Amino acid sequence: MNPVKIYTTAVCPYCVQAKQILKARGVEQLEEIRVDSDPAQRMKMMELTGRRTVPQIFIGQTHVGGCDDLMALDARAGLLPLLNAA
Repeated sequence: MNPVKIYTTAVCPYCVQAKQILKARGVEQLEEIRVDSDPAQRMKMMELTGRRTVPQIFIGQTHVGGCDDLMALDARAGLLPLLNAA
């Protein structure tokens, strides 16, 4: 399974929802990077994605986007193949 990295904050309902979706699709481990407690990580996230909002989700080297993007990917049956890609 591809590694999953998610940029989050402590009080973000979309972050919680995204993590629930990933868990429901079999993701047991994810790298969670809290940008509210580490401003340098927020800057890195913004450089990588061009976005300021959380969550920002990466599966392997692919930037999925935020929670809405993750739900759309799942709805079109693209999430599991991306998670399981070699």
